[in-house]
Amino acid sequence: MVTRRWPNDAEHVDAIGSARVDLITERETERSRTDDGEQIVFAQELGPFTTYQRIVDVPNDADEEIAERTRYRLRIPWFGWLFGLPVRAVLARRIKAKGWWTPPDEVDSTQALVIGLLAAASMSAAFVNTIFTQTVGFAADDFGISETAKGDAGSIVRAGIVFALPAAVIADRIGRRRVLVAVAFLAPVLTMLGAAAPNFPLLVASQTIGRPMGIALAFVVGVIAAEEMPKNSRAYAISVLAMASGLGAGVAVMSLGLADISEGSWRLTYLVSAIWLVVAFDLMRRLPETRRFATEAARTDRPNRAPRLDRKRFALLASVAFFGNIFISPASFFQNSYLSDVRGFSATTIGIFSLVVGTPAVFGLLIGGRFADTRGRKPLIAVVLPFSTLMIVLAFTFGGPILWGFSFLAGVTGSMAFPAMAVYRSELFPTGNRSRAAGIITALALIGGIGGLLGTGQLIDRGWSYGTVMAMMGLAQVIVTIIVITSYPETAHRELEEMNPEDATLIITS
Repeated sequence: MVTRRWPNDAEHVDAIGSARVDLITERETERSRTDDGEQIVFAQELGPFTTYQRIVDVPNDADEEIAERTRYRLRIPWFGWLFGLPVRAVLARRIKAKGWWTPPDEVDSTQALVIGLLAAASMSAAFVNTIFTQTVGFAADDFGISETAKGDAGSIVRAGIVFALPAAVIADRIGRRRVLVAVAFLAPVLTMLGAAAPNFPLLVASQTIGRPMGIALAFVVGVIAAEEMPKNSRAYAISVLAMASGLGAGVAVMSLGLADISEGSWRLTYLVSAIWLVVAFDLMRRLPETRRFATEAARTDRPNRAPRLDRKRFALLASVAFFGNIFISPASFFQNSYLSDVRGFSATTIGIFSLVVGTPAVFGLLIGGRFADTRGRKPLIAVVLPFSTLMIVLAFTFGGPILWGFSFLAGVTGSMAFPAMAVYRSELFPTGNRSRAAGIITALALIGGIGGLLGTGQLIDRGWSYGTVMAMMGLAQVIVTIIVITSYPETAHRELEEMNPEDATLIITS
């Protein structure tokens, strides 16, 4: 409960005795007079709380202070602790409701619940998608595998996206929730098989079926976020989910310390996957179906089949996904090998490096998500995407403190571009095929990544420097920037139904 006392004057009576419209939209439910004064009671009309009541007591005696008491329970699972203090400060009127930590739109309690659950699911997906990349160098050393073979292994694991595509199609037919819960269980269970792999090929095989479940988890999370969040807060939601993904990837990075215990102790990192089963059980218990899918499923004014994909939009997004990952995948996959083989970093040092230069990227995500929602996606992408690419290339070129500095800048600016880039995948397709489109585009992104990995591994084995190879792969990001600037539509401040005529008749209710 938050209790405040205020001077009993006309200004404060008017301000404190009126319904709030900031973090929460209130409605007055009761106003009564007693011998001692007046009592006003407010309840939640729209807001992120499961329970909420604000009682204002205004004494008749002007020398006595106004008493304001607010009882509430915040409905943000898993990350409520992160928002608890600023929410309390807003309710106590010590800080403004609109800040770096809040979405541009007001959210209701269901949206607050969903975004918290999706953030937890994003942590699980990121761990599963990261663990092989983080450990492949140690496993390869243990099994005596070359750089080319490592690149080939990364490509094979990425090719496992074919196992994720059925989830994309099914999610458009039977619902987002059921598919999300299923892959939330499958992803950690299948990933744990890596701990028992007796040789490198079987390790690769286990992650070829495990990692796609993490990928499916991630793109269904993105679809649910786009369908549930208000029109001015979709990129913000993606930034929050990406921040949670960073924490999940951070768990994978921190588990690398286990690889230093002994020659084969990298296997222990795969057992850490078991912690994400807790998230899967919570999703099964509390996650609702999206209101847009529920409305679409109840329609009777169209045949029982998915609408056709808009070919132009699909071609644009698929091209960006394909070319972007030609650079992004090898830059991520070979980072640890570069730090270990060229710069002499140990597993523990790599973990520290990743946390030091990666943690500030959280601010980039929040800034980028808010900018993309309030000012637009395209202006942000046009500036930060080429700059972050240059920083990554320079980080693969120089050592010492300069390496840390360039990596820091790359992480912050790259994370600023991410929400604006990622949100397009769900915005530009109707409810009937939104998941299918996201899944196929993700698959094409991985195909681009496979090409980048194969080329990078072979060139490095032939004696090319990491910096030179990354500079060449970085040209693909130039293509991405040109496509976005010249051909992408601006989607900020627009409802999904406005951008997708197929959904124009959908009436979304709370």
